[in-house]
Amino acid sequence: MSPSSTAYREFLAERQEVLNHKWMLSEKAGRDVGFEKAMLDWARLHRQAWRRARGARKPEGAAA
Repeated sequence: MSPSSTAYREFLAERQEVLNHKWMLSEKAGRDVGFEKAMLDWARLHRQAWRRARGARKPEGAAA
């Protein structure tokens, strides 16, 4: 995937959102909660609204 592609830029933006969410969850818990837990929590609670707000579309064949 090209670093200039739209899909890659969307991936990087989403990854940054997950990292921000990880930081907030970790601060609240008083420990590092880990990337996977943060990613799953963010996806469950925030991904759909975040994508709508950005006007981003799922790539064909991709899972939510």
